[in-house]
Amino acid sequence: MDRRDSERCSLGPFPMNQEPLQEEWSSPFAASLDASEVDPDEARRLRFVLRQSFRYHYAGPVAAVDQRLVVVPPSRHGAQRRTFHRLSVVGAEGRASWSRDVFANSVARVRVPAVAEAVEFQVDAIIERSGRAPVLLPEAARRDPRYLDATDLTACDEALSNAAHETAGALPSGLEAAERLCSLVHGALSYRKGATSVGTTAAEAFGIGAGVCQDHAHVMIAMCRALGLPARYVSGHMLGEGSTHAWVEVILPHPRRADAALALPFDPCHGRRPGASYVTVAVGRDYRDVAPTSGTYQGGFSNHLTSATRLGVSVVEGPSAKTR
Repeated sequence: MDRRDSERCSLGPFPMNQEPLQEEWSSPFAASLDASEVDPDEARRLRFVLRQSFRYHYAGPVAAVDQRLVVVPPSRHGAQRRTFHRLSVVGAEGRASWSRDVFANSVARVRVPAVAEAVEFQVDAIIERSGRAPVLLPEAARRDPRYLDATDLTACDEALSNAAHETAGALPSGLEAAERLCSLVHGALSYRKGATSVGTTAAEAFGIGAGVCQDHAHVMIAMCRALGLPARYVSGHMLGEGSTHAWVEVILPHPRRADAALALPFDPCHGRRPGASYVTVAVGRDYRDVAPTSGTYQGGFSNHLTSATRLGVSVVEGPSAKTR
């Protein structure tokens, strides 16, 4: 029989980027893992090193593993630039095809014919951040129904809609409204693992008053869209988090360009604007668009997943010590 797994991530010893960065990969990686003396917001140029590993152990042999993977950061996203990436599989052989989805995310479709007992997938990436360039979008993004219409996970109920309008409905500025909603969601939901699942809706999480970063993002997106503010879900990483993180981008008019819009980030889980310690991987309407991996396999055996994420940083230019 087929079994579906929505909590998996990614593959393959495939030729994706031939830049000569192997030496750079091996030495700065170990040095950058300790970011305790680095203040990312004070540096002019940063280099992040990302490593994620996912190991699946199966109760018996399985076949026809077919995965969709959204785990590689974009080539550019505002001030962020990817300079190297590699996906690897250990314990089995697979083949991958690459494409971009409608949000311009890098998507890998990987097929593994057979797994005897266990398989481990690993993604490595080097990302540099220089300056404070904003994320620019075409002006038409402000009217894009993908960012304005509710999805199953971001639909408003009466409680959500009332809270959004009472908090920010009368504000003339979209930026001020987004800031108020970010603070509201941060205070309304406590961070509690296990209180929700990947299928929990914004209305359900708001009713519970608890959840994880995914739920905070869904609730803020639902509130933004209830007020007519276009907003989208962001999947990525944050220094010190130790796992995939989620936040929101609200799409607002550019103050000086009529042909452009700004995608401004907000992290309602932490009640703040994301800074230089955040690395974006993908954007979409909600979690389902950017789930790190989803797929199927054939075989009547269960699987157990263990995973690990390490994000390190080193300063290329600028102060390297925290200022207090």
